[in-house]
Amino acid sequence: MGQSKQTRVFLLNDMEKLEKRLYRLEQGFELQFRLGPTLQGKPITVHTNYPAPGEQFVRCKFRALQWHNPTGREDDSDKYCQLDLKIAGSFQYYFCQENEKRGEGYIVVDPLLRVGADNHVLHLDCITLQTFLSKCLGPFDEWESRLRVAKESGYNMIHFTPLQTLGLSRSCYSLADQLELNPDFSRPGKKYDWDDVGKLVEKMRKEWNVLCITDVVYNHTAANSKWIQEHPECAYNLVNSPHLKAAWVLDRALWHLTCDVASGKYKDRGLPPLIENEQQLNCIRKIMWEDVYPKINLWEFYQVDVSKAVSQFRTLLAKDNGKKVAKADPKQHLKIIQDPNFKRFGCTVDMNTALATFIPHSNGPAAIEECCNWFRKRIEELNAEKLRQMNYHQEQAINCVLGNVSYERLAGQGPKLGPVTKKHPIVTRYFTYPFQEITLEEEETLMHRPDKACHFMAHNGWVMGDDPLRNFAEPGSNVYLRRELICWGDSVKLRYGSKPEDCPYLWEHMRKYTEITAKLFHGVRLDNCHSTPIHVAEYMLDMARKLQPDLYVVAELFTGSEELDNIFVTRLGISSLIREAMSAYNSHEEGRLVYRFGGEPVGSFVQPSLRPLVPAIAHALFMDVTHDNESPILHRSAWDSLPSSAIVSMACCATGSTRGYDELVPHQISVVSEERFYTKWNPKTTVSSPGEVNLQSGIIAGKQAINRLHQELGAKGFIQVYVDQVDEDIVAVTRHCPHTHQSVVAVSRTAFRDPKTSFYSKEVPQMCIPGKIEEVVLEARTMERKVMPYAKNENYINGMPEYTVEIREHIQLKESKIVKQVGITTKGPNEYVQEIEFENLTPGSVIIFRVSLDPKAQEAVGILRSHLVQFTPHFTSGSLPDDNAFPILKTPFASIISKLTLADLNQVLYRCDAEEQEDGGGCYNIPNWTPLKYAGLQGLMSVMVDIRPKNDLGHPFCDNLRSGDWMIDYVSNRLISHSGTSAEVGKWFKAMFTYLKQIPRYLIPCYFDAILVGSYTSLLDQTWKQMSSFVQQGSTFVKHLAMGSVQMCGIGNFPALPPLSPALHDVPYRINDVTKEKEQCCPSLAAGLPHFSSGIFRCWGRDTFIALRGLLLLTGRYLEARNIILAFASTLRHGLIPNLLGQGTHARFNCRDAVWWWLQCIQDYCNTVPNGTDILKCSVSRMYPTDDSPALPAGQVDQSLYDVIQESLQRHVQGIQFRERNAGPQIDRNMKDEGFNVTAGVDLNTGFVFGGNQFNCGTWMDKMGESERARSRGIPSTPRDGSAVEIVGLSKSTVRWLSELSKKKIFPYQGVTIKRGGKDVMLTYEEWNRKIQDNFERLFYVSEDLENPNEEHPDLVHKRGIYKDSYRASSPWCDYQLRPNFTVAMVLAPELFTPKKAWKALEIAEKKLLGPLGMKTLDPDDMVYCGIYDNALDNDNYNLSKGFNYHQGPEWLWPIGYFLRAKLYFSRLIDPETSLKTVFLVKNVLSRHYVHLERSSWKGLPELTNENGQYCPFSCETQAWSISAVLEVLHDL
Repeated sequence: MGQSKQTRVFLLNDMEKLEKRLYRLEQGFELQFRLGPTLQGKPITVHTNYPAPGEQFVRCKFRALQWHNPTGREDDSDKYCQLDLKIAGSFQYYFCQENEKRGEGYIVVDPLLRVGADNHVLHLDCITLQTFLSKCLGPFDEWESRLRVAKESGYNMIHFTPLQTLGLSRSCYSLADQLELNPDFSRPGKKYDWDDVGKLVEKMRKEWNVLCITDVVYNHTAANSKWIQEHPECAYNLVNSPHLKAAWVLDRALWHLTCDVASGKYKDRGLPPLIENEQQLNCIRKIMWEDVYPKINLWEFYQVDVSKAVSQFRTLLAKDNGKKVAKADPKQHLKIIQDPNFKRFGCTVDMNTALATFIPHSNGPAAIEECCNWFRKRIEELNAEKLRQMNYHQEQAINCVLGNVSYERLAGQGPKLGPVTKKHPIVTRYFTYPFQEITLEEEETLMHRPDKACHFMAHNGWVMGDDPLRNFAEPGSNVYLRRELICWGDSVKLRYGSKPEDCPYLWEHMRKYTEITAKLFHGVRLDNCHSTPIHVAEYMLDMARKLQPDLYVVAELFTGSEELDNIFVTRLGISSLIREAMSAYNSHEEGRLVYRFGGEPVGSFVQPSLRPLVPAIAHALFMDVTHDNESPILHRSAWDSLPSSAIVSMACCATGSTRGYDELVPHQISVVSEERFYTKWNPKTTVSSPGEVNLQSGIIAGKQAINRLHQELGAKGFIQVYVDQVDEDIVAVTRHCPHTHQSVVAVSRTAFRDPKTSFYSKEVPQMCIPGKIEEVVLEARTMERKVMPYAKNENYINGMPEYTVEIREHIQLKESKIVKQVGITTKGPNEYVQEIEFENLTPGSVIIFRVSLDPKAQEAVGILRSHLVQFTPHFTSGSLPDDNAFPILKTPFASIISKLTLADLNQVLYRCDAEEQEDGGGCYNIPNWTPLKYAGLQGLMSVMVDIRPKNDLGHPFCDNLRSGDWMIDYVSNRLISHSGTSAEVGKWFKAMFTYLKQIPRYLIPCYFDAILVGSYTSLLDQTWKQMSSFVQQGSTFVKHLAMGSVQMCGIGNFPALPPLSPALHDVPYRINDVTKEKEQCCPSLAAGLPHFSSGIFRCWGRDTFIALRGLLLLTGRYLEARNIILAFASTLRHGLIPNLLGQGTHARFNCRDAVWWWLQCIQDYCNTVPNGTDILKCSVSRMYPTDDSPALPAGQVDQSLYDVIQESLQRHVQGIQFRERNAGPQIDRNMKDEGFNVTAGVDLNTGFVFGGNQFNCGTWMDKMGESERARSRGIPSTPRDGSAVEIVGLSKSTVRWLSELSKKKIFPYQGVTIKRGGKDVMLTYEEWNRKIQDNFERLFYVSEDLENPNEEHPDLVHKRGIYKDSYRASSPWCDYQLRPNFTVAMVLAPELFTPKKAWKALEIAEKKLLGPLGMKTLDPDDMVYCGIYDNALDNDNYNLSKGFNYHQGPEWLWPIGYFLRAKLYFSRLIDPETSLKTVFLVKNVLSRHYVHLERSSWKGLPELTNENGQYCPFSCETQAWSISAVLEVLHDL
């Protein structure tokens, strides 16, 4: 199959500890660690113990990974470090910031298993495993004939229980010697060894294509192991674990109770040896309390000897007599200190605490005696508390003992052990006792003799509901004392300690055992994994993987929690977790497990080869039954064996069974007591022949067929799964191959109830199978046959001969005995559905169909795939040549779109609903959901980016695609309706969709997505190709922000800009559809989507020029930038450019700042564009050559741009004063009459531009009050009259620039003319520049000097070390408000600021104003601050009603760009360390914008957020100046 390299991206986030999450990867994958938003901008180092190429894995050896920054830029969005995964196992990573660990986790890389003489790969999903109890294989020379049953039954992996010497109990898991092969496998004259086993295993791998795994048992050893007697330190004994002494005494007391009950001693007290009822259980309880506990006084192990302690205290008091005793620490209370040797009454108390607590009031003997009495009383209280605790433990111990007796002797499903004897005691012994029996009192003396006590070793077992990560035999656990252990009396628990040095012999012994296993076998099953100390298993598996790098590790976990399971899976690198179908209580649950344990839904989307790494569930080894559970025949019926194992084998994971299931053995084959041998394979045997089986036995023939099918489906990529519960007993499982679109459908009729005794309907529901049934792969029915019924054989493990399977393979539908008839219906023109009617689908039957698409649909899919190969090699397999291709499809898509301009791309990719409506269209509306955000491809992609990774095929978007062609046609027809290259793109889509419409509806979402993903990514590449090197070589973040330029800059149906001078070159034209005349069609910038995107509200002077540098100049769109600058120049009137452009004819000249932003953009254009100053000579067609002239057509009055610039500056120094045209409610329904009077000018003393009044708002903070209720209507929220700080900065930047240009003779004017003493005199730009320079910091800086003479209103100062927001506002307190506007002046005219003062002000702004995405527009300490903007709220609150607080707290995005740029600039002037820290801060802040951009369905940055970055529903979802400001920061970085 054509496959790209698979790369997974792991996003690291601060303080994430992920050991409870499983991240699974395959060998050959590349893993990239990238910084998540919480870490971007921080100096992070990633460390891992995945070895460097050519080195061995050492768990504790970590190395730092190198960062790669593909763009070499400063932002961290693309920075990654990588691992090429070539070896299997569990690997740890952690990451640090300056040596402090900030997060960690594990990855698990799957092993690569190989079989056969040719070493071909056996994929994990192809595994079919069968378990054998090794002791039932008989002499080694007979193994092959017994193991052949697995091969002939279609299994490709055999699991052996341990092959080592067994302990006395003969349990498969109680091993006497971990290093020796079980001598039972040898014959008197022939001894076999591990080499013989190795040769057989290798033969099976090469010749049979069968791999072998075996158990490793690390937790315990048989109690009779010779080595444990010689090395008792390897067990928990009373010398190394004295905390178990009380539990041992209780255990011995219970043994003596057993002897007494067995001898009939308690018969007359109602407790005979044979326990038969609850009453007798109550007698045990009574005897325990009355006879057992009083004899052994267990509490004494935890108590203090009172007399001894008091005597010692008295002596100390006398000795210290007269000395000043330290005062008691109130936190230090007297408490019992446990005796580390756990002797009776061996505990003590801290005498220093006692002396400080009980102080005699005098030195007399009476006072000392009184003190001793108080001390005695306290000790007695502490002892009493220990007695209470012990009673609580003893009560629990009795409950556990009785629970055990009840299960073993009374319960219906229990073993019914019969009378109490020494062989079957009341309870299993918890400790070994290798000495002759003496009285309990005498036995206790042995406890204090280390040579004896070391042989009293704790048995192993398991604890119901216990924390698997806690070792129940260690100090601190009372499991043995409380009798909570379900004990294996044949096995001693092993005590490893925390490292090999703690018990060298044990670690070394088990290492040898592991190495023997790893040399011979291809994998291991970790027995009792959840109770194995995890650090021990880690160490042993590391040893095993040194010898067998691709070790297949399986385990069964009983932690009861997926998170806890994951700790074992991730730390040990477990390849597959054993799951069991027997846990399903009905067929519906069995089907659910199939769906849960593997595969993806049918019709799933094609995932990109580079994608995020997401948590997985552990790979499953799904068994119909495991060897330590009862035969399903006992709980279900023999008839169910075949259908249930067919359901299991259809799962997309490893599957397995245990020997005996297929032969229908009707009982559990006990791992402890079973001593008979398995049957051998003999193809010629008869049913009655004992000791032999073949395909006629049990369900072996059926199992062979479904095992082979399971392997084929795994190998051929049938990775999609659909489970259909047809009725309460019938489950249909579909496995589908997404490359060939072949399916295999298995219909199984389960028989959880015995059909002989339960009713099953003969009426079976019809089934609809989409596609064409090619063949019946298999039909099999469980049948009864006339033979002697089952009788248990004495020598061989035999099954039920009375059942067999009637089986037929690879037949045509018409030959089927289970299918009655087939009807063909068509569901839509291309949907071919076969209706199946069954007649013999009896309980215990299975029928499996192979289904392909209808031939026409198959051809359409193949052709579609061939056209998709141009986007990704993934579609190579299953592709077919297109002999009759549409002409447009013969041209590669990349070359069709190479003719698209960026304005065309705006149409193809974007256009919100309001923009589309101008063209008479609209965005596509998805029923039962919402309309798309854009009419172009981005609208669809924004939805699919959420659906695709989750394969959310039930989403209304997918429903709509499956239900009809409306969305498909919308995509192509919308583009075809436009002229030019966009229409060509539409035709390409239409041709592709012709094939799409011919495939089954369930596949349409997947292929629609594939077509769109391929074309969309090509269109993005085409976009970036037309942009500047800053974008082309930029990071993903830069590239995606640059798309904002295409999003915002487009051409509508009606021209948004006034016409440019006919004298200009390179002006785009088009033919008007209605008038058929040629008209200019210059792209314009929308202020924001969706609210400011169309009609007269699309273009705003201020928004356009705040956004123009970032969106057009930095992206290399110089022509569009020139045309927009000149278009606005043509509308100059009163020395201002419009706020609302209204195509020039409906312009409003009511803002003081837009003209300065326009002038700044002309400066930026000249500095950015090659030969940029040529723009100054460009012709501007003046629409209003005088303030009162009507709007003139283009070309009537032309001027050079420099003349227009000069006019605007001249008008400012002369003073601007006019009343807006058409003043009144027709242009602004809220403004008071005085607000329509516009004024602006220049203070000739300071050089500051000033203007405005308290009834209008001429800067960007332009909220006009609207609420009658709150009495705010017509009152600006933020008039900012006087000299606004950012306008002063903008004007400073402009006059400085013009001064430089005039010196170089590039700008023909040296200054402006002013009246002085009645005469016209020149104020040069140089002088104007100096005036601002000299006065700015003197008048704008709020000094930390309380006596500063420049401070006009010292009483209004509430923050020092900041810059005022304005100077001489009509409300003086407004000057002193902390807002983010001063940062604009810092970026555009940094020379105005003293670096240290600037830095202090920026630090205050950071602390007070910086939000997650934007800057608070007002200091939160201000009394009118409110950070939540709600334009719909109308109440009595003056400060809030109708969104009056628009700029009084909500966090706007564009100012954050200037804040960050100012920080970057001034940090470099402070010192290198500050500069470095600032870069980190900037990256970190920007990472949040990156996350927002990626997650936003608008693919933009909003106008504003509410406080602390909360979503604001009244904000534009994507705003031009927001995107531009962030792009400018990235450019500065």
